[in-house]
Amino acid sequence: MALIRGEDRLAADLRKPQGAFTGDADQRTIHVREEPTAVRVSFVRFAPSTVTHWHSHSGGQVLHAVEGEGRAQIRGEVMVILRPGDTLVSAAGEEHWHGAAPGTGMTHLAVTVGEVTWLEPPSS
Repeated sequence: MALIRGEDRLAADLRKPQGAFTGDADQRTIHVREEPTAVRVSFVRFAPSTVTHWHSHSGGQVLHAVEGEGRAQIRGEVMVILRPGDTLVSAAGEEHWHGAAPGTGMTHLAVTVGEVTWLEPPSS
């Protein structure tokens, strides 16, 4: 068991997240495990109107909105609005994008399983 105190986690370095984004974002990593399956847990903060490109995760992803207002879409489905407290689950291999709504920033907790495949930016 490992305990990560809140003040330690919040003092961690902010980094640019991996992958492709339409604008500015930063990431504060909480936990990384490489074996037997890669798992990354992090807070990702999106500047207003910034979203990811389409992408998928070989093991799926769970996003939990913590502040601001976001947008997300699974390919072929209707875009959804994310508000604090909302959780979005994408299945393994499911193509999706997510990020901040126009005019506002958004932060989510991301639990990513497996490898990420990056694709094209979403159309406006």
